[in-house]
Amino acid sequence: MKIEKNTIVSLRYKLTDAQNNIIEEPDTPMVYLHGGYEGTFPKIESLLDGQDVGYEATIQLEPNEAFGEYDPELLKIEPRTRFPEPLEVGMQFEGVPDAQDESEQLSASADDEDEPLIYTVTDVADNQVVLDGNHPLAGMALRFWVQVEDVRAATDEEIENRHPEGAENFAFGMPDSDADEEDFLEKALGAAQAPRTLH
Repeated sequence: MKIEKNTIVSLRYKLTDAQNNIIEEPDTPMVYLHGGYEGTFPKIESLLDGQDVGYEATIQLEPNEAFGEYDPELLKIEPRTRFPEPLEVGMQFEGVPDAQDESEQLSASADDEDEPLIYTVTDVADNQVVLDGNHPLAGMALRFWVQVEDVRAATDEEIENRHPEGAENFAFGMPDSDADEEDFLEKALGAAQAPRTLH
């Protein structure tokens, strides 16, 4: 069966930076619903369209085709007193804990279409905390080696839900509006070993 709209694709992949340093090479394949459901990056979906089991390729995505350019305005410095202890580099927060009023909330506003930002602690000083709201891979050109492991027809329920049965709508660390973003960031950083889907 060839990859076409409304097929479920199982894909092995290796993610490296432009210098071929390995970022992620999971043991389990990523699984996604093919056909414009935002199951993977559009450039990767175009590459796979019409391919069959066993197909493999390497493709490079520029930052604007992957996780976007690095935005220095998403770097925040906040008083350490707003954060729980113990506080460590790598911890993540949705906005800033205990912001004193709505104007100080780092979360996106209610009328914003984007999900609230997840901020990662990048530095901890005596009285201040440095937070970064950029995706960990923002601003990077990325190379993906992909290999198609399996292709099958999607069920009506999978098409209706816009993702494979039993799998979260997630891939290559991209958030989905229905997914829990803290969970997504853990996976984006390679912390989760659960079955994956391409988004």
